[in-house]
Amino acid sequence: MSTTTWVLLRGLTRESGHWGDFPVRLLRALRAQQPEVRLELLDLPGNGRLCQVDSPTRVADMVEACRTELKRRGVPTPYHVLAMSLGAMVASDWASRYPKELEAVVLVNTSLRPFSAFFRRLRPSNYWSLLALSLFRLSLRQREARVLAMTTRLQRQPEQVLDHWVSLQREHPVRRRNALRQLLAAVRYRASFNPPFAPMLLLCSQGDELVDWRCSQAISRAWGVPLRLHAQAGHDLPLDDGDWVARNVVDWLHARDVVGSSPMPLRA
Repeated sequence: MSTTTWVLLRGLTRESGHWGDFPVRLLRALRAQQPEVRLELLDLPGNGRLCQVDSPTRVADMVEACRTELKRRGVPTPYHVLAMSLGAMVASDWASRYPKELEAVVLVNTSLRPFSAFFRRLRPSNYWSLLALSLFRLSLRQREARVLAMTTRLQRQPEQVLDHWVSLQREHPVRRRNALRQLLAAVRYRASFNPPFAPMLLLCSQGDELVDWRCSQAISRAWGVPLRLHAQAGHDLPLDDGDWVARNVVDWLHARDVVGSSPMPLRA
């Protein structure tokens, strides 16, 4: 039996360490259905172990960086990709430009131009918080605490998560210049109107206070791909409810194999 490779991509200024224990939960759920599964956690240039590298200002260049890294690791195509936020834009572009390389794609809490307006892609209620992160001299813990408050809603151990995030930023500090370059890449990216060739699932949180969940709904309608909604989680859905994400991925894979996927949204 051949090995199935899942590639995980995080979002703006976040690294693979920000997945928390989600990779363990996902791998356990996937291996219950197919034992031969491996995960490849990638950092986008400028984040994580690549924090000293200049972040590309184009999503297409981020795609090339991911492809190059997987080739360096000796991981053959095709890949399954699960990505969120900016990482989901990378996965979307990857699926559009290299359709034979991706066998399945799961996008989590993303937004794409031209399907949604800017005020839905980034909720206006966050403008001041993001401006404060850029202008004010906050301690590392204060900055990460603000990000945690913006992106999660179901955390039972927020201080433990915060400790971990602060540790990650101390080990792999993201330069302000790279944060701005990543933001520029996200703002300027425009997805194709044509639906992706690879099978795709959209997962999103109706409790997302950073990105309006209707952005995922708009993508679902434009591309005719299935959408599953979580009623309570925040933007960082894999952190808030990783078991829900893993379960829906496995259910979708099973349904696709048996009866094919449906574009109709399914609620949690």
